[in-house]
Amino acid sequence: MCAAHSCAAHPTKAGSIVSVVDQKAVELPPRISEAGVADYFALLKPRVMSLVIFTALVGLMIAPGHVHPVLGFIAILCIAVGAGASGALNMALEGDIDVLMSRTANRPIPRGRITRGEAMGFGLTLSFFSVMTLGTLVNWYAGGLLAFTIFFYVVIYTMGLKRRTAQNIVIGGAAGALPPVVAWAAATGSLSVEPLLLFLIIFFWTPPHFWALALFRSDDYARAGVPMLPVVAGPDATRLQILLYTIVLVAIAAAPWPLGYFDWIYGVTSLILGAGMLVLAIEVYRHRTGSQALRATRRLFAFSIFYLFALFAVLLLDVVAKAVAPLIW
Repeated sequence: MCAAHSCAAHPTKAGSIVSVVDQKAVELPPRISEAGVADYFALLKPRVMSLVIFTALVGLMIAPGHVHPVLGFIAILCIAVGAGASGALNMALEGDIDVLMSRTANRPIPRGRITRGEAMGFGLTLSFFSVMTLGTLVNWYAGGLLAFTIFFYVVIYTMGLKRRTAQNIVIGGAAGALPPVVAWAAATGSLSVEPLLLFLIIFFWTPPHFWALALFRSDDYARAGVPMLPVVAGPDATRLQILLYTIVLVAIAAAPWPLGYFDWIYGVTSLILGAGMLVLAIEVYRHRTGSQALRATRRLFAFSIFYLFALFAVLLLDVVAKAVAPLIW
C-alpha cells in the first residue's frame, strides 16, 4: 500500500487507474565511480612527482654517512607519495578553475571521472600514511618536514596564494624546493648547508620555469581568473622578471663550487648549463611579439626542465663515481 504523501490514484479517460510516484520519495542508488587506476594516478601529478623523486634522491645520496637501502627506499617512497598527495589535494581544491583551462581540462575531476570529495579523501589518506610511515620508520625530523611541505603546498600555496597574488609561484615554489631537504633529513636526522643550497637552486629555478609557461598560457590563466604575473603585470614585466631571476639562479647554482661544497665537475657543468639558461632568458626578453616570442618562451620552458635534471644528475653521478672507483682501482 502506498503512503498518502508519495502515491496518488488518478483516473484515466478509459476509467483505469494510474499510480503517480512522488520523485522526492524515491531514494536514488549511490553514485558508482567511473574512475580507474589511471585516473587516480593522474591525481598524483606524475610529471611533477618524477622531479620530486629525482631531486629527493640526489639529496639522499649526497648526504654524509651510510643509509640502509631499505630505509632509503622508504624515505624516497614516502616523499613521492607525499608529493602525490599534495597534487591530489591541489586538484580537489582547484577543480573549478581546472575545467576552464585547456591545459588542465582533461584532468580526472573536470572530466567527471572523480569527484572533488573523492580526490580530497584520496589526498588526505596518502598524506597521513606518507608522513606517519616516514616518521615511524625513518625519523620524525624528516616526517615533520614532509608534513610541512604538504601543508605549505596545499594550504599556503593552493588555498592562500594561488588565487590572490601574482607572487604565488615565487612563494609557493618553496614547497617544490623542499624534497631534497626532506631526503637529507631522512638520511642524517639533521640539516646542513648542502641541502639548503639545493633548496635555493630549485626555489630560484621555479619562477623563470613557470613564468615561461605562463607567457604562452596566459589566456588560460586569465580565463580562469588566476593572477599569474603575465595576466596581472603584463608580458613585458614578466620577461624582465624571468631574466632577473635567471641571473640570480645561475649565480646561486654556481656558488657551491667556489664555496667548496661541490667539486669542479659540478661547477663547470653549472656554468655551461647556466649560460644556456641565460641565453634563452635573454631571447625571451628580446623577442616580445609574434612567432619568435612564442618560440623563445617554449624553448626556455623546455630547457629549464633539462637544466634542473642535468644539474642534479651531475651531483648524483659524482657520488656514484666515487663509490665505484675504489672497486675498479
